[in-house]
Amino acid sequence: MKIEDSVAVVTGGASGLGEATARRLLDRGARAVVALDVNAERGKDLTAELGDRYRFARTDITDPEEVDAVLADAREIGEIRIVVNAAAIAAPAKLLSRKGPIPLETFDKGIKVNLYGPLHVMRAAVPGMAGNEPREDGERGVIINVSSGAAWEGQIGQVSYSASKAALVGMTLPLSRELAEHGIRVMTIAPGAFDTPMYAQVPPSVKEGLIAQSLFPRRMGHPDEFAMLVEEIVRNPMHNGRTIRLDGGMILSPS
Repeated sequence: MKIEDSVAVVTGGASGLGEATARRLLDRGARAVVALDVNAERGKDLTAELGDRYRFARTDITDPEEVDAVLADAREIGEIRIVVNAAAIAAPAKLLSRKGPIPLETFDKGIKVNLYGPLHVMRAAVPGMAGNEPREDGERGVIINVSSGAAWEGQIGQVSYSASKAALVGMTLPLSRELAEHGIRVMTIAPGAFDTPMYAQVPPSVKEGLIAQSLFPRRMGHPDEFAMLVEEIVRNPMHNGRTIRLDGGMILSPS
């Protein structure tokens, strides 16, 4: 599907993988990128840098009413053809720590942002997307969810994060089967360790340990390398119903 003149919705679009995706889609001729994020200050800076085709919307994706309102505004720009759900939080906690069992609010927050957030966005986007004018092959849109290597090799303390990311992988095939009749593809990317704000507070020794678990290249991923894969998925209609790991061959250790 062509990126040119398409309207894209990108969650987490003011930092990290989402920001890199927004930049690449704009660079490749998207009519507009509607960036959903909670970081209003960063969104304001990016709007000043990238221009009026970057449409920042301060949005809590755990609130379905907020999401519905933002996507209704996005449809006023044009047909939403691309959705990338990149927003996520780590929500670290063990099931049992020195402080006792995992706080339910910690587990719930990870699930609400990482799983319900993408669901809210898809729920708001798909009805309009299904009504888009079909393009080549009858395609009307593509949805790309962002999982993680933790969906398979979750580390100690990643109970909520791994559960939410594994759920996104599990949703990929049934969603792609369901939406095929509407000309909508569904894909998931599972990145490894990328140099994003999520890792900004991680001690250097931990980063070095992650890098050591990669086969090649022995470094953290660059956000634009993730965005390159987003572009490939959007442009190549044969990508559908699958999860692609993007991690330099990394296999996470228990901790």
